[in-house]
Amino acid sequence: MPQAAYPNLFRPCRLQKLWLKNRLTMAPLYLGYADEGGTVSDLMRDHYRQMARSGVALVVVENAGIAQTGRGSPRTLRCDHDRYIKGLAQLADIIRAEKARSALQINHAGRFARDAQPVSASAVTAFGRTPRPLLKREIAAVQKQYARAAQRAQRAGFDLVELHGGTGYLLAQFVSPRTNRRADAYGGALANRMRFPLEVLARVKDAVGDFPVGYRFLADEWLPDGLRTEESAVLAAELARQGVAYLSVMGGTYESFSLPEVVRRSRRPCYMVNLARLIKKAVDVPVIAAGRIATPRLAEAILAKGYADFIGLARMLWVDPEWPRKARAGKDQSIRKCSPTCDACMQLVMRGQPAFCPRWAKDRRDRRREMFP
Repeated sequence: MPQAAYPNLFRPCRLQKLWLKNRLTMAPLYLGYADEGGTVSDLMRDHYRQMARSGVALVVVENAGIAQTGRGSPRTLRCDHDRYIKGLAQLADIIRAEKARSALQINHAGRFARDAQPVSASAVTAFGRTPRPLLKREIAAVQKQYARAAQRAQRAGFDLVELHGGTGYLLAQFVSPRTNRRADAYGGALANRMRFPLEVLARVKDAVGDFPVGYRFLADEWLPDGLRTEESAVLAAELARQGVAYLSVMGGTYESFSLPEVVRRSRRPCYMVNLARLIKKAVDVPVIAAGRIATPRLAEAILAKGYADFIGLARMLWVDPEWPRKARAGKDQSIRKCSPTCDACMQLVMRGQPAFCPRWAKDRRDRRREMFP
């Protein structure tokens, strides 16, 4: 199939001050490739070199912790001190050398953090552990941590920074009526529950100037008492008004991903695209759609219908880093696809082992195992 069949997918565009060569992005994907302690490993450098070489316009580097006590695992990247800038700069340089733009996603895991005493908006138990509610003075301190982490991303040479407001992490924990049961200015009505992420965005933008700030956006928790699109769309509109560069839309949290109905949903093509479509109606900033967008034909249709402005490829790109090049060359049928019923990579990550795809060639799997720190 000739490239002309995908007039939207490979059309260049601007993202605030940045020029992007097409509409394909690598969505952030945690694979446990960092060294224990959160530093950049040889395996991680190799991984992001391959992702940038794929032909996507923007590579979003995964989940770097803004605080030592706010990381989700020992192999979560760190950006909570200046000593981590050197390693992060290596990733930015690698991505730039392959002619792609780079972003660093920064995060506080909140109630999902691997810490003796995790913190959150409220004391709502998660997987047998109950977080401690943040005090008001602590909220201000965490906001400063986000701002300093964003400055480190800027100093490391990334083209932009992404705030992780998805997957039920701390920013989302304040917005959700399920996890925010506060009775102060940060709880109760939606306007109060939105206050924390909006203040984080404002503080980060003050710290980095005209450096673009994107947002990984949780549109629906897929839980009966959780955040729904009726409320998240209000937050999206306010984030857009305050100058966010884009919204990368997703659904679900660690507490809903394993629910039978969510498992069934996640096996369907484009299972999160409708969330992006709903949020795009509420904002005037670019929206990234993701969620098992397996083929160029599906990706092109999403853009052509106006459901989103960019396509986020995560596991699809990881399984076959040649996805964009094959699409451009009209070799769609040769794209290696991620099986909707396979979760081997996530099972490996949960056991603290390096993530590999069973569909890779044996030499690629062996090479990654040898490089695992």
